[in-house]
Amino acid sequence: MKVKLDLFPGGVTKALTTSWDDGRIYDRQLVAILNRQGLKGTFHLNSGFFGKESYILGEEVSSLYKGHEISAHTSTHPFLSMTPRAGIAEEILKDRGHLETLAGYPVRGMSYPFGDYSDEVLSILPALGIEYARTVQSHGGFTLPDHLLAWHPTCHHRDMLPLGQRFLEEKPRHSRMQLLYVWGHSYEFNDNHNWEELEQFAGLMGGRQEIWYATNIEIADYLSAVRGLRFSASQAIVYNPSAVDVWITAEDQPRQISAGATVRLD
Repeated sequence: MKVKLDLFPGGVTKALTTSWDDGRIYDRQLVAILNRQGLKGTFHLNSGFFGKESYILGEEVSSLYKGHEISAHTSTHPFLSMTPRAGIAEEILKDRGHLETLAGYPVRGMSYPFGDYSDEVLSILPALGIEYARTVQSHGGFTLPDHLLAWHPTCHHRDMLPLGQRFLEEKPRHSRMQLLYVWGHSYEFNDNHNWEELEQFAGLMGGRQEIWYATNIEIADYLSAVRGLRFSASQAIVYNPSAVDVWITAEDQPRQISAGATVRLD
């Protein structure tokens, strides 16, 4: 039995996720643009700054980010590599707790303030309930993350238009999952007076059946579910122990493996 783990939900090979830091008031305009085109975002928020100048209010978090993901960014945006272990724990747990009260669901991911982290920071995160963490080390490609706690994005939004076009046009010789991951800050569009670039990107990428639009945690959960599939020795039987439906290719045909299901592929 020939099996490939090469498909996202719906049997597509391409996925798009976006990621925005800090929780500034310009997120309001950014969310509206994403919503118009059906794109999804993950918003990494510093809950300790809610209500301060140019930051959103805590009471608008749930409604503003509805349909997107609320994620951690620490409470007050410190350099984590220069913060004691107790301080790292306090910053992340305090932020998670505040955000979870507002969001109504567990906050399981984050992005690193200033893109700053260390091996020590990485080692602490699982105990703090963090399952993925985004860096600012863009790689310019469409590969899947090797390490979810050091998740390198495709590009900053300044480079999203040419890379978005390349993403649409690229057709790999061999089928595989491709991920376009764009990160940035909404205030940069305001400061640089270039909101039209986001409008153009959203218009270019939105409404495409061949793309799965997902939040960071949806990507992370899906990849975990794919990697968690259990196959028989012949690969003719597969069990999906997760709560997520998974798509695979078996003998060159797309197959859906429903959550909790055991499926014969022959």
